[in-house]
Amino acid sequence: MLACKRICSNTVISALRSHRVAVSGQIVQRCLSTQTDGEVRIAEVLKEKFPLASKLKVVDISGGCGAMYEIHIESSEFKGKRTVQQHQLVNQALKDEIRSMHGLRIFTDVPKQ
Repeated sequence: MLACKRICSNTVISALRSHRVAVSGQIVQRCLSTQTDGEVRIAEVLKEKFPLASKLKVVDISGGCGAMYEIHIESSEFKGKRTVQQHQLVNQALKDEIRSMHGLRIFTDVPKQ
């Protein structure tokens, strides 16, 4: 089985972050099953700012270096707000974290009744 080590190649890290990866002709289970420090930090900030969020997913899409994230958040706090207003709320909540990022993808939604 593949040992979990910090790997410098972004391509390899991205491949490992998927559920399965071929290594030496064998399929092995995902090694990096835990969240990165950045994913955890961003999720904690969003949970604090949006306590009514029913779904929250934060993914480092930069290969593990923390330069770009994708956020999916569903909260009743977005009800009645246009998409741009929902995204502004998320941006405001993450204003300190965004300073060190290259990019951010935000997907917001209101829970279905």
